[in-house]
Amino acid sequence: MKTMWNIEWFQIVLLTFIALFAGNQAEDETSLVLTDILPKDTKTYDKNRPPKYSGQPTVVYFHVTVLSIDTINEESMTYVADIFLAQSWRDHRLRLPENMTSEYRILDVGWLQDIWRPDVFFKNAKQVTFHEMSVPNHYLWLYHDKTLIYMAKLTLVLSCAMKFESYPHDTQICSMQIESLSHTTFDLVFKWNLTDPLVTNPDIELPQLDIAKNFTEDCTLEYSTGNFTCLAVVFNLRRRLGYHLFHTYIPSGLIVVMSWISFWIKPEAIPARVTLGVTSLLTLATQSTQSQRSLPPVSYVKAIDVWMSSCTLFVFMSLMQFAVCNHFMGTGTPAKPKVLSDEELHSAGLDSPGHTNGLLRFRAKSPNPAERRTTPKYVTSCYGREVALFIDKWSRFAFPFAYLIFNIFYWTTYLEDVNVINL
Repeated sequence: MKTMWNIEWFQIVLLTFIALFAGNQAEDETSLVLTDILPKDTKTYDKNRPPKYSGQPTVVYFHVTVLSIDTINEESMTYVADIFLAQSWRDHRLRLPENMTSEYRILDVGWLQDIWRPDVFFKNAKQVTFHEMSVPNHYLWLYHDKTLIYMAKLTLVLSCAMKFESYPHDTQICSMQIESLSHTTFDLVFKWNLTDPLVTNPDIELPQLDIAKNFTEDCTLEYSTGNFTCLAVVFNLRRRLGYHLFHTYIPSGLIVVMSWISFWIKPEAIPARVTLGVTSLLTLATQSTQSQRSLPPVSYVKAIDVWMSSCTLFVFMSLMQFAVCNHFMGTGTPAKPKVLSDEELHSAGLDSPGHTNGLLRFRAKSPNPAERRTTPKYVTSCYGREVALFIDKWSRFAFPFAYLIFNIFYWTTYLEDVNVINL
């Protein structure tokens, strides 16, 4: 009986404990209303005034998680980024909900319209999209020390002042600037989170660019109305050369080499050499237009302009080289048919009646009209032909050597600039 009595008491104590625990849970899970966190005298709370403590400016800490970077458009100088933006600040004027036992409490995001929040805007954004699929992608937490954390997922279309002097060996520096709209540094200061201000997805893959490095910085500026706090995330985007190497540099280089084939063609083959030079020149012009199709029409000289202009100059010079060769070859003068005078016919005895048959035979042996209309033979100077052949032999070595020197100068100059920028 005593054992049964002890078991019954144990069951009673256990049920009582469970009931008390369930009651506490029910109290904790009681839904909140806005007045549960606002001061009892709501007139003392101004949602437009930052919660300055002891006269010091309110400090807002930021954290940015970069989920993706894509759609980098050189023509419009914009890029698209998906981010998580976290803001945290302490508002000592708020009240903690009663019976708050958990580390934090999730609040209704709509309450941000009735309490103070940082007036954040993206300074270089052209478009900001808030995600609402399948639920609004944001939340608001309240901690025991009256710290509020607001997290939201955003898609930003940001402007980036790109410079193309070294294109396609360029490294673009693009930023994401977060600034206060209406509060000066006297009332509000933005700071980066001390532990992890910036996290970038390591799986970000761009078609032509690599993220060489990224970092955070302070971009606070002084305006005519005062100093407005500002933070920036900076991306160094380095262009990969693979695409342009196979679609611009190698094809244009082969066109230049193809134009040198005319140096091995005989100087007399005028149509072949002219056709080869003109075809190479037109192909290179088309290649130059396609290589800059995605770029804005800037007024300064780019690295791709230097390359394509130099290749065009080499092809044009090979065409001019043939013009010089043709000048030394000379056009000559066609051999004129000899016309016999009456005296010469008389002396030859071809004008007598007895020689009529012979004259007819002479005329019969003369070429027919079709043969007489053939292209006349031109007299070519032997010395001029030797000079033209010498120029061809000299060009076979001079043009490739000059092109090699240009390549060494071009690649060392621009690849060195890339290394300096990356440092």
